[in-house]
Amino acid sequence: MLPGAVAPLGATVRAGGTNFAVASRADAVELCLFDGADERRLVLPEYDAGVWHGFVPGVGPGQAYGFRAHGPYDPARGLRYNPAKLLLDPYARAVSGEVRFGPEVLGHDPDDPERPSMLDSAAHVPRSLVVGRPATTSEPAPLYSYADTVVYEVHVKGFTATHPGVPPALRGTYAGLGHDAAVAHLVGLGVTTVELLPVHHHVSEAFLPARGLTNYWGYNTIGYLAPHPGYSAEVRRGRPGGEVAEFRAMVEALHRAGLEVVLDVVFNHTGEGDPHGPTLCHRGLDNAGYYRLDPADPRRYLDTTGCGNSLNTADPFTLQLVMDSLRYWLTVMGVDGFRFDLAPTLARDDGGFDRLAAFFDLVSQDPVVSRAKLIAEPWDVGRADSYDLGRFPPLWREWNGRYRDTVRDFWRSHDGLLGEFATRFAGSADLYGGRGRRPTASVNFVTAHDGFTLADLVTYDRKHNEANGDDNRDGSDDDRSWNCGQEGPTDDPEVRALRARQQRALLTTLLLSFGVPMLLGGDELGRTQRGNNNAYCHDDELTWFDWAHVDDELLAFTRTLIALRRSHPVFRRRRFLSGVDWRNLRWYSPAGTILTAAEWADPSAHCVATYLDGRDSPDQDAEGRALLDDDFLVLVNAWWGPVGFTVPALRTGQVWEPEIDTFDPAAPGAHGKPTAGDVVTVGPRAVVVLRAPAD
Repeated sequence: MLPGAVAPLGATVRAGGTNFAVASRADAVELCLFDGADERRLVLPEYDAGVWHGFVPGVGPGQAYGFRAHGPYDPARGLRYNPAKLLLDPYARAVSGEVRFGPEVLGHDPDDPERPSMLDSAAHVPRSLVVGRPATTSEPAPLYSYADTVVYEVHVKGFTATHPGVPPALRGTYAGLGHDAAVAHLVGLGVTTVELLPVHHHVSEAFLPARGLTNYWGYNTIGYLAPHPGYSAEVRRGRPGGEVAEFRAMVEALHRAGLEVVLDVVFNHTGEGDPHGPTLCHRGLDNAGYYRLDPADPRRYLDTTGCGNSLNTADPFTLQLVMDSLRYWLTVMGVDGFRFDLAPTLARDDGGFDRLAAFFDLVSQDPVVSRAKLIAEPWDVGRADSYDLGRFPPLWREWNGRYRDTVRDFWRSHDGLLGEFATRFAGSADLYGGRGRRPTASVNFVTAHDGFTLADLVTYDRKHNEANGDDNRDGSDDDRSWNCGQEGPTDDPEVRALRARQQRALLTTLLLSFGVPMLLGGDELGRTQRGNNNAYCHDDELTWFDWAHVDDELLAFTRTLIALRRSHPVFRRRRFLSGVDWRNLRWYSPAGTILTAAEWADPSAHCVATYLDGRDSPDQDAEGRALLDDDFLVLVNAWWGPVGFTVPALRTGQVWEPEIDTFDPAAPGAHGKPTAGDVVTVGPRAVVVLRAPAD
């Protein structure tokens, strides 16, 4: 083990047998070993400090097992022990089988929730598997600084489910993502860091299979140390447990290609849902420990996730499970960091969000976890302090929801946003500068898995989620989208051209803003979900990448943008340029003059130019050398018509070369090589980027 790694609970393979341990305040715990349908029960003989444990000789990798917990069933006290329910090991490294929903998986009697169910669940629930430690070749991780990071958010299965270059047997799997054809796209695009939607073992909500749907996104975790077997080529071949080594091999393949791997993790709730949901693991082992209960009525959960329950990170065993899981994925499985779904829930020791919560303290002191990339989704649900953007500790980076909202509104020409747009473009100093944090605290994004894709953002004014089975009531009603004049697909060349320009303007803003850019996987291809902004339940062509219909022009443009960002440190600032106020930067009106307070306050202003001085307080590289760069002018026109920008006088004899023109990306050179006083016409709803080479 690496320094700081902790040997977690659960099944641990030793020569000649296996140790089993589980944290539970039950009166007794049985270990259930399975050989096919045959079940052998052994009482765990030892109990120390809340942990039942024992050693079983002759048990090795491949053994299926589970637990049964004996104790009082008294929901009024928050106690839900029921030995009729087979329970997963919270520390299982692999899980085999699926939930077959029915009354058998409920811990309570459906007719009387105050009474336990007497139905045995063993034939209806998955089983934990004993596995050995996966072999590794110690492929070094590339370890990009946040300033140099470009994140690519992607679903393991959807990325390669139809990829023609990936062998059919590997499509939609960990091995498929690690295949040369898949890796080539990521490397060619220029991203540095692959952020995977949840890969922890998860289950669907009970109502989805009845609709012919499934929880495709995976935000319904039930096993925090087990890779989801549904993404495994080895499991498809009939090798349960093979997903562990396959996942590790995928990470090494991505590392060899110079790509980091970040996992989207869901430590805010589990797949057991509300008190009426299935009893699969945590509820049956220690309901009052793993979940936050309502003090006024312990039958109920305190739900800050909107998913039925909230993990109780104030409990030491729950907090240990979270930390052990993080260390395991870093030290054994080789990943490089985590994005924490609904992260404020982890910092609610006493109910309110607290920057000094025990979870944050443990992370900051942990010699392994503190060195990983740590990204928070800084909001949860239903509390006065559920939107905690800008409030996380210094180690953390945050999904910047205000960036997303501002950029979307600005490019659909909403009034009064010039100053807000400038603030977001320059790194959101109002959120991070005052606490001594850096522009890289902001993870900038325009689209993510939750909501419209980029293509849909410019194609639909409203959501079209009818296929989800909720009468289009689910999903956000505030996507800040614009259909460019016609709802849905069209053959109108003017509308199609406008939509293409909107996508290019949004991508250019994203990839040239200060902070850490995150690109939604497939946006570079023109991927659509046909207006569905909550496609969590579709494991089909609606959510898979459509490699047969790639927008080649958009793909080429995105590659150019990422290459420009990665080639020029002026776009990757580690520090705010001048103080923490965006007004201290060099912002110009289309007339070529420094913007006045009145011009900033003009609600009808939709145009601005920003000057990025490649020699102004440059960052330093690892050896202390100044990262000097060329100068750049970014001319932004979010108005309906073309606007002439006068080039300001900045350096004597400065000659500007066009790099990017989102109105006509094929001909940026049409602007010639302007100098001070020349007028550059920026097309409607477009961005022009000019570069002046350093002397």
